[in-house]
Amino acid sequence: MNALLTNLALIAMLGVLVVLSLGIFSLAKGGTFRERWSNKLMRLRVLLQAIAIILLCVLLWWRSQNG
Repeated sequence: MNALLTNLALIAMLGVLVVLSLGIFSLAKGGTFRERWSNKLMRLRVLLQAIAIILLCVLLWWRSQNG
């Protein structure tokens, strides 16, 4: 369970990094791409950050319970 939570947390954090990079790219590119994707990418980033934080909290709790 510990390895599963660790891997899920890492995947979520990697997802945040990818979506954040795409958001920065969309701001730099501008135009219709930015208009179409900027808000969607921001919402996805916030969702992935929430998932990553929850997974990290569960992982820390699990490790404290199971030593």
